[in-house]
Amino acid sequence: RSSVFLFFFWLLGVVCSLIPLHAKVQHFISYFRHTYPTFCTFWTYSVFVANLFLLFSQNACPVQDASFLSKILFWWFSGLVFKGYRSPLQAEDLWSLREEDTSEKIISDLEEEWTAERTNATVNLEPNHNGWMWSATEESSQMLSCIRNQQISSYFIVPSFKPLSFSFYLSLLLGFMKDEDAPLWKGYFYASLMFLLSCLQSVFNHQYTYTCFTVGMRVKTAVMGLVYRKSLVVNSASRRTCTVGEIVNLVSADTQKLMDFVVYFNAVWLAPIERHVLFDLFQQLGPSALAGIATVIFIFPLNGFIARQRSKLQEIQMKYMDGRVKLMNEILNGIKILKFYAWEKAFLEQVLGYREKELKTLKKSQILYSVSLASFNSSSFLIAFAMFGVYVLIDDKNVLDAQKIFVSMALINILKTPLSQLPFAMSTTMQALVSLKRLGKFLCQDELKPDNKVSTRLLNTQSGNKCPSLSNFPLTYSVFWSRISVRVPCGSLVAVVGHVGSGKSSLLSAILGETEKRSGAVSVKGSIAYVPQQAWIQNASLQDNILFGREKKESWYQRVLEACALLPDLDNLPAGDATEIGEKGLNLSGGQKQRVSLARAVCRKADVYLLDDPLSAVDAHVGQHIFNKVIGPKGILRDKTRVLVTHGMSFLPQADLILVLVDGEISERGSYQELLNRNGAFADFIHTFASSERKECFSEASQRGNITVTQFSFSGDTNSITIEPLPDSDEDHIPEDLGKLTKVDKARIGRVKLEMYIEYFRTIGLPLIVSIVFLYAFQQAASLSYNYWLSLWADQPVINGTQLNTDLKLGVYGALGFAQGIAIFGTTLAISLGCIIASRHLHLDLLNNVLHSPMSFFESTPSGNLLNRFAKEIDAIDNMIPDGLKMMLGYFFKLMEVCIIVLMATPFAAVIILPMAFLYGFIQSFYVATSCQLRRLESVSRSPIYTHLNETVQGASVIRAFNEQSRFIMGANHKVDHNQTAYFPRFVATRWLGVNLELLGNGIVLAASILSVMAKGTLSPGMVGLAVSHSLQVTGFLSWIVRSWTDVENNIVSVERVKEYADTPKEAAWSIEGSSLPPSWPQKGTIEFQDYGLQYRKGLELALKGISVHIKEREKIGIVGRTGAGKSSLALGIFRILEAAKGQIYIDGINIAEIGLHDLRSRITIIPQDPVLFSGSLRMNLDPFDAYSDEEVWNALELAHLKNFVSELPDKLNHECSEGGENLSLGQRQLVCLARALLRKTNILVLDEATAALDLETDTLIQSTIRSQFEDCAVLTIAHRLNTIMDYTKVIVMDKGHIIEMDSPSNLIAKRGQFYYMCREAGLL
Repeated sequence: RSSVFLFFFWLLGVVCSLIPLHAKVQHFISYFRHTYPTFCTFWTYSVFVANLFLLFSQNACPVQDASFLSKILFWWFSGLVFKGYRSPLQAEDLWSLREEDTSEKIISDLEEEWTAERTNATVNLEPNHNGWMWSATEESSQMLSCIRNQQISSYFIVPSFKPLSFSFYLSLLLGFMKDEDAPLWKGYFYASLMFLLSCLQSVFNHQYTYTCFTVGMRVKTAVMGLVYRKSLVVNSASRRTCTVGEIVNLVSADTQKLMDFVVYFNAVWLAPIERHVLFDLFQQLGPSALAGIATVIFIFPLNGFIARQRSKLQEIQMKYMDGRVKLMNEILNGIKILKFYAWEKAFLEQVLGYREKELKTLKKSQILYSVSLASFNSSSFLIAFAMFGVYVLIDDKNVLDAQKIFVSMALINILKTPLSQLPFAMSTTMQALVSLKRLGKFLCQDELKPDNKVSTRLLNTQSGNKCPSLSNFPLTYSVFWSRISVRVPCGSLVAVVGHVGSGKSSLLSAILGETEKRSGAVSVKGSIAYVPQQAWIQNASLQDNILFGREKKESWYQRVLEACALLPDLDNLPAGDATEIGEKGLNLSGGQKQRVSLARAVCRKADVYLLDDPLSAVDAHVGQHIFNKVIGPKGILRDKTRVLVTHGMSFLPQADLILVLVDGEISERGSYQELLNRNGAFADFIHTFASSERKECFSEASQRGNITVTQFSFSGDTNSITIEPLPDSDEDHIPEDLGKLTKVDKARIGRVKLEMYIEYFRTIGLPLIVSIVFLYAFQQAASLSYNYWLSLWADQPVINGTQLNTDLKLGVYGALGFAQGIAIFGTTLAISLGCIIASRHLHLDLLNNVLHSPMSFFESTPSGNLLNRFAKEIDAIDNMIPDGLKMMLGYFFKLMEVCIIVLMATPFAAVIILPMAFLYGFIQSFYVATSCQLRRLESVSRSPIYTHLNETVQGASVIRAFNEQSRFIMGANHKVDHNQTAYFPRFVATRWLGVNLELLGNGIVLAASILSVMAKGTLSPGMVGLAVSHSLQVTGFLSWIVRSWTDVENNIVSVERVKEYADTPKEAAWSIEGSSLPPSWPQKGTIEFQDYGLQYRKGLELALKGISVHIKEREKIGIVGRTGAGKSSLALGIFRILEAAKGQIYIDGINIAEIGLHDLRSRITIIPQDPVLFSGSLRMNLDPFDAYSDEEVWNALELAHLKNFVSELPDKLNHECSEGGENLSLGQRQLVCLARALLRKTNILVLDEATAALDLETDTLIQSTIRSQFEDCAVLTIAHRLNTIMDYTKVIVMDKGHIIEMDSPSNLIAKRGQFYYMCREAGLL
């Protein structure tokens, strides 16, 4: 490691050696022969010392091993810049994080602090009407306190080095210019000292900023880690108030605002500290300086008021942003339903509604911000105007000469940077406080209580205690439970039955400890495996989904696959069990998802199995196979404790204990035979509904002894759109991406193209851009004019101890200054409004591009990639680009003004300024290639964080049940660290550029000073003061230009990433203008397929081959076939989710390929297998366009057997559905989907196993409702249960994409074809 002391030792050694070296050289020249040995010895020593110095200073390794000089000048970073310039950087080129920057180190320390803060706060809690809660202020202060305790040691170093000696040496230099007898060496000495001080200022400033960014990065890591960990332990009630969209906003927008706060915060307290400059002004101007103090005192309350107002607006804006991102997340999760129902426009309008409110609030905030910026940027003028005005007006003898004016201006300019930073600092502080409050609120949400269940390890597997037991246990969930007491015997199979919404899933939640306990206890002995009602599938390979973090044991793994009927599926997958599964199992059917979910549980070898209706989504014969092989008395779980929620009556005779739930109470319990013997409600129900199902399943077992599972493949189910077996050719060569589904978020390479800037500025509009440029030019012209006016004032001769026309001079000075202030306000407001216009267009384009994309796009694009665009990238376009543009343009025009002033005073400075400008441009272009690529790498590495978070929140109950929290936390840590490996070099790159450019820029200070000294006789003190005082600001301006320019260039990457989806494939038009489609189409509901073929992707085998069939009006068609036969592909073709590969489909004689997608999809109806609800009112979920009256909605609910349930809700139709409809049971959600279909009442209805999650009694009622209500319609039912279609007009039997049989059920049975054998297999004959 480098030593600071050794560095200075060798540095001083080299410097001190220069004087004797010079003497020895002179001596050697004079007396070469006599002193040769001595000279050689000294020269060797000097070279040795210099080499040691260079050895320590030029080590270009990363920061941990860099030398002191390399660290303070960031030379250790040069290697990466050169590498990025030669070729685009890749993720593998980046350094790994230092240990102190890793998630594990930061979060472990912060968690202790946070826990301690919460514990301390709990002692002081006061109850309110909502229970025990923290106030928002306390939440923020706790969060802030934790961050402060963790990071304070490395944060508050010297925040700025603004030596007041600048003004002192400027005063000496101006005194030198007035003193005609002063020796020249003094002038050069003062000029050199000013150059040295400028260099020291640059070094200190950039070290300070580097420290700020490092702390900001750690704060981001800490907050993301805490939010992720909290999302794993938050209870169900709190989970419903904290949607995925809000949590994504917390780790994207809110963490960014905290990082900005860390960087800018010191300016809040630094600016007031630097008010002591005013006391130095007192020495120059006497009591008149008090006018400057009064001006500052006026500016601060005004901006304090503005900051408070903006804080309120910020809260409102973030609320709208939360709503927008939450809605986008739900749209992405339910995109297939939106496309089936043609609801994209309704949800697009909802998103745009949130967006308009968000931008309206942002506009108000930006107007206030413009006032704040104008007041602060005009502050140096206002202070000078007040002081000079009072100074000359109180006494005619008060003369403003060059020394007074320009020393005062130099002192005021010391205030300029902190005062210009102060609006940004106050803005970011205000935004950070809002974000802290939001974070604190989330982190203080109620968590699952450890005592909800008591888990004990199973010491003796034969002890007979391997059981969950419940006693005296009222719970709060979607229903409120009465007291329940039950003990589950060891190794037994317990079946839980009951109507929809009776509390079956809530019972399992109680055993898992997921519900709130009011009294009693839940005791579980041994480990738990859980199969939820809606399968939770990760975006990972099939094998990873099943193993779920456990080591693979081949024999057991194969046994599990066989038992869960998954082996035939693997044979048809492109890469077997290494095939990637999309998010939420997008490319699997409902049955396949359930089998994978079940296999994950079985693979665990747990002691207790909680199975929430895992057999509802599979075909009857597959369900029987799984029951026999896995769950039943002869299954591989036969020795385990199993709690099975089921609607399948055929499994009940083999259960050891049956619990019948009614409205949260156990109405009956006992074995199957005991319940039948009691002749109660359960026995009546069994006699009425279950005979056919028992026959269906038991005849199969008696006839065949064991079931043969038919071939399953991924190609034919409703949801399986992407994965297909590849052609069998070239079997030996297996491509690496075989089975790969999702596309990784890839970074573009090279600099951001000029077209992207043009695209961005085109959306702002040429008139606004011209006005912005004009206002900036006017603003700086006014500034230049009043500064030049001051120099003329300073050079005016003094007559009889006074200056003439001081009132006129003061009036002109004031007029020019106030004109500049108005121009600053106009400029910042114009930029803000222009950027809001651009942001609105870019968001609208992104939203339209995404919603017009086909289903295959959503299957191959992780939701994190899209949420990243809608959250972080849009936030950057809303806030970062406008702020960067304001700063960059402001400082650029100020720099131009300084250069003009220096050139006016000393034209020879052009010899230095022009080459330096070219050098700056070269270094900037050299660096931007690296910087932009780092920004892209940081952006693409952020998407997996959101995807992982989204997945975790939705699967939290499964992760907790399997006790896999630590593995998922490690995964989150890895993803955050991977993101930070790109972020760390990104901000170091800015420091590297800044410090090196500023060292060059300090040459302008040196040039202005030296040239002024050289031209002593020809320059007036006024011009020298003007030139030198302004050249002192060059390094500060350059620093901020570099920073803001880089920010703009980096954030334009957000525009680039938002525009990426403009070029992806799109669906056909939603509607076609001038279409002659009759309003009542389709009137008859006839459907005709003509040689129809369909494929999932180009180059793959057709999933439907030459289908030709005519469906007449009012016909009821059942579509049957083995899994993968192409049943659901017909539905996808009718709705044009997939376009025809060949042939046509005609509905009522019109070719559906020639009409708009919405014209088609809105006129036909589907009830899908997966019931999807969106957050919002129940009425919105039924009728998002408000096309039906309340009476019609209630009628549909009555027919769907939901009227009683909805009428008992406090808000009835306005009942708020939580995200994904989680506050309704799965069965109730399926009934809502049925109500949608009854409301639309189109002449064509497609049913895709729509009643799988319903109990048998409700299923029977629903089937009779469908038969009566859709009697005049054509109904196509994709059937898993053959008994539901035995009374249909016709049955289509499909196999491998062909129709092999089609006739009435009775005729098909009489023909003894494949349908006959299917009916025999199902026990219906």
